[in-house]
Amino acid sequence: MLIRRQFLGAGLAAGAAWAAAGFVPAWANTAPNLGTPTLPSPGFRRAKIGEVEVIALIDGIARRPLGEEFVRNAPLAEVKSLLASQGLSTEYVDIPFTPFLVVAGNRRILMDTGLGDWGGPTTGKLLENLRAAGYGPADIDTVLITHYHGDHINGLRNRAGDFVFPRAKVWVPAPEHAFWMDDARLAAAPEAQKGAFNNARRTFGQMPADMLQVFQPGAEVAPGIRSVAAFGHTPGHTLFEVASAGQTFVYVADLTNVPALFARNPDWAVAFDMDAEMARRTRREVFQRIVASNAMVGGFHFPFPAFGRVEAMADGYAFQPMA
Repeated sequence: MLIRRQFLGAGLAAGAAWAAAGFVPAWANTAPNLGTPTLPSPGFRRAKIGEVEVIALIDGIARRPLGEEFVRNAPLAEVKSLLASQGLSTEYVDIPFTPFLVVAGNRRILMDTGLGDWGGPTTGKLLENLRAAGYGPADIDTVLITHYHGDHINGLRNRAGDFVFPRAKVWVPAPEHAFWMDDARLAAAPEAQKGAFNNARRTFGQMPADMLQVFQPGAEVAPGIRSVAAFGHTPGHTLFEVASAGQTFVYVADLTNVPALFARNPDWAVAFDMDAEMARRTRREVFQRIVASNAMVGGFHFPFPAFGRVEAMADGYAFQPMA
């Protein structure tokens, strides 16, 4: 195990490296020798939360080699052992990208947007799956953004610069927006991280004032939807809780990446957490609340259908996908 300062430093360094090129990594294009991940068909799944419908809409899956850098504070042999015990590959990890649509009365609220047309051939499927579920981009009236990593925001604008969801108000966490749009931070950032800052500017810099809605985490962002501060993965990483008729759905975004690893071992640090120690504390606190409330949970990088329940297991948690 790394000592705490090394643990935190490793997380920050990895976050900077992963942020390069606008957080669209080269491995989003699946390496041929690893095979191609199989995309689910259909690429959407519905669930009822009280009187509200929540729809998981997979944007795609990226496959990356499993190396020492992926889990920053655990030996690779230990990581592989845990994967093998669950019948998963020890040579690579599959990372899905799954936004969620909330259908509440006449409201159509999209949570995160995927890679859009900026990723590899096994990504960029959100609009296709949105249409398969019976909706089009113009039906979306609200987009809720959890944080500014490219796999969550790149679907907002296409390569021509057009807004993909032209009628939607785009709600963003104030501390996240302030961090990535700060000129002084961009100037001081290491070269490897400048791509992420510039990607945020490409996405939000020319967004009309009546479209961009900046909120403080903790605020209600739509009727029955409350934002929840969950800092650590990024400076303003924010979750969303959907409540209806006594039931709750919690969209945890990037609280944990690959739940077979980081839910089972909440103290392990994925390479992409920008503040690994804060992310670790947040992960434990949020999972504890979710288990206590028996809420349904959805994760951006969870295996499809990407929602289900979280159960306490040993010193960590286990994700049980919805059947």
